[in-house]
Amino acid sequence: MCRNPKPRGAQASAWLLATLMMFTGEVAMARSLLLAEPSQLAGQWQAVLSGPQASAQTPPPENPPSSICLVELQADQTLGGQTDCLGQWLGDEPVRWFTEPDGLSLIGKQNTRVHLQLHQEQHYQVTLKSGRVVTLERRLAQTIP
Repeated sequence: MCRNPKPRGAQASAWLLATLMMFTGEVAMARSLLLAEPSQLAGQWQAVLSGPQASAQTPPPENPPSSICLVELQADQTLGGQTDCLGQWLGDEPVRWFTEPDGLSLIGKQNTRVHLQLHQEQHYQVTLKSGRVVTLERRLAQTIP
């Protein structure tokens, strides 16, 4: 006769605990992957092109190359503003955009797609093949003194 060293109550408790952990993990994951509504992201943004990301072994350059383009993410998911400037960096002028669970994507005139990852609220980033970094961040309203 083979006996199970664990009592049935302990097995049931372990099973219940494992089930609850899976369920709460799925709920937490689903909350973190909610898509932002286009109306939440619509507005003025600035795209900043900066030099290659510095590794721990490479000191940052004294005057890193940097450029800024002002773009507008419109509620109908089209882009306005200096899209030609942004297109020079990306290789295709973006004309549409859409949200994704982990960021947003820009779609170019030639149907190319560039995915910018969400790094923090209202701050998206992509590293280009050249090593240069494009950061898209919400432009704060300018106050006139």
